[in-house]
Amino acid sequence: MSDLTEARRELRFGPVGMARPIGLTSKRTIDIILALFGILLLAPLLFLCFILTIATSPGPALFRHRRVGFKGQHFDCLKFRTMATDSHERLSRLLETDPEAAAEWKANRKLRYDPRVTFIGEILRKSSLDELPQLFNVLKGHMSIVGPRPVTEEELERYDSSVSAYLACRPGITGLWQVSGRSKTTYSKRVACDAYYAHNWSLALDIKILIVTIPSLLVADGAF
Repeated sequence: MSDLTEARRELRFGPVGMARPIGLTSKRTIDIILALFGILLLAPLLFLCFILTIATSPGPALFRHRRVGFKGQHFDCLKFRTMATDSHERLSRLLETDPEAAAEWKANRKLRYDPRVTFIGEILRKSSLDELPQLFNVLKGHMSIVGPRPVTEEELERYDSSVSAYLACRPGITGLWQVSGRSKTTYSKRVACDAYYAHNWSLALDIKILIVTIPSLLVADGAF
């Protein structure tokens, strides 16, 4: 039995703050209100990002990536496409020819200088505008405004004993890791942030994270 399957079976919400019914209900209500408000307020910006993406790079405007969410349910996480359509081939060539890039990819599953990313995609990433479509994920109940960043099944295997904490949360558009250095930190720090958030969740903590998110976005702190 895989670690993920075992975690799903053993998941117990008692010790995790977010598991309290009042927490889940109030958090979900706030998520819906904020997502609707965000979509209406940012509609012109969403449209602009959509047009720029398809006008400057061949391919669809939206990218869907399969992620693991609340209670281990899989969902398609939405983003504006920031990579070329032949991104897989570009990554393979780089990892085969550049040992330093291969080591960076193995450690963090990210690259500071990523040959797959388009010109507009780099701007969208640094400003985090590529993640705006996730407001629709929030409306569908797949995600929350605040929570751990959504991970793939492969990434979740790196959570070890913290898997249950991650599965107790809806993944968030922003979260504790994003305002704690983001891609400048190690993956173990990311796991620690997610575990801390799950076990210490409160509406007050969500508000603090949202407040800190604004200046982090303005300076593109750790985003790549």
